[in-house]
Amino acid sequence: MIFHKILTNWYLGNKRDLPWRKTSDPYHIWLSEIMLQQTRIEQGLPYYLSFTEAFPTVFDLANASQDEVLKLWQGLGYYSRARNLHETAKVVACDLDGTFPDNYKDLLKLKGIGDYTASAVASICYNEAAPVVDGNVYRVLARYFDIETPINSSAGQKEFKALAAELIDKEDPATYNQAIMEFGALQCKPQNPLCESCPLSNSCLALKNNKIAMLPVKLKKAKVKKRYFNYLVFLSEENETILEQRIGKGIWEGLYQFPLMESTSLINAETLLAEPNLFPEGGEYDQKISLYNDTPIIHKLSHQHIYTRFWIVENAELNSKAIPLSKIQEYPVPVLIANFISEFELSEY
Repeated sequence: MIFHKILTNWYLGNKRDLPWRKTSDPYHIWLSEIMLQQTRIEQGLPYYLSFTEAFPTVFDLANASQDEVLKLWQGLGYYSRARNLHETAKVVACDLDGTFPDNYKDLLKLKGIGDYTASAVASICYNEAAPVVDGNVYRVLARYFDIETPINSSAGQKEFKALAAELIDKEDPATYNQAIMEFGALQCKPQNPLCESCPLSNSCLALKNNKIAMLPVKLKKAKVKKRYFNYLVFLSEENETILEQRIGKGIWEGLYQFPLMESTSLINAETLLAEPNLFPEGGEYDQKISLYNDTPIIHKLSHQHIYTRFWIVENAELNSKAIPLSKIQEYPVPVLIANFISEFELSEY
């Protein structure tokens, strides 16, 4: 039996019951694919359900504010996905009358849609023979064909894309693409793959050559950068605090945070108090500031580790930027800050 038929037969008997598999509507397929980039299905599923409830159509998503979108996305990470999602929804709703492009080439023109997502939407929604290549597909192909070309190299990306194009079931690309991704997620897993029950075991070269644990090959990442964040949590007698929106193109763009001082290492209160423009004018703060967590909270991102400490500033004299503590849950914030707000019970302060 040929490769694509084996995978399709396996898929029909083993696939998970997921809401986006019950539709070929491009809005829902696009939404699920964007959400599941670099995200496990178990984590992404509640977000998908929340988004489709809040924004049942692309018009609803387009008409939402960025703050609404980011708040609903809060905790899912890689927030550029949410911003691009919102921008693309507005283009589809306003410029394309709510209709997504019906082919791979035109889907690629939309913001936030790359090769993988364009292939997934084009094949699942429009049955175009556009091969998907995600982490699961890389793993299945690298092991089955014993390919040592690094998957995160330009040569590897070209090689695996070309191989995927050869193998795709041109009569039913929608089912095949979903099959090979699901096979990688459930059967040919990164750790402890189920080789004994694998329908491809008789012809898998990595299994034959005892190289399952060695594949796929990835080039080593660049050194992880360390950053030190000092957040000032101002608390006034009027039960108000200060949140500021992050601007620029760095991490968490568009989200809100407490006033921040980034340092090159862990610092003390004296260093913090000496920083100009960090504290509201007209107040004395040396007796009002205390460290909430002496041991930094380490928030790990793919390319950087953020060592975070929260400094509590009580009886602060705040300016017009102040917001009521009772409203703090309404703002989209990084999960790091959301966890602090919950732990400190700040909204009930």
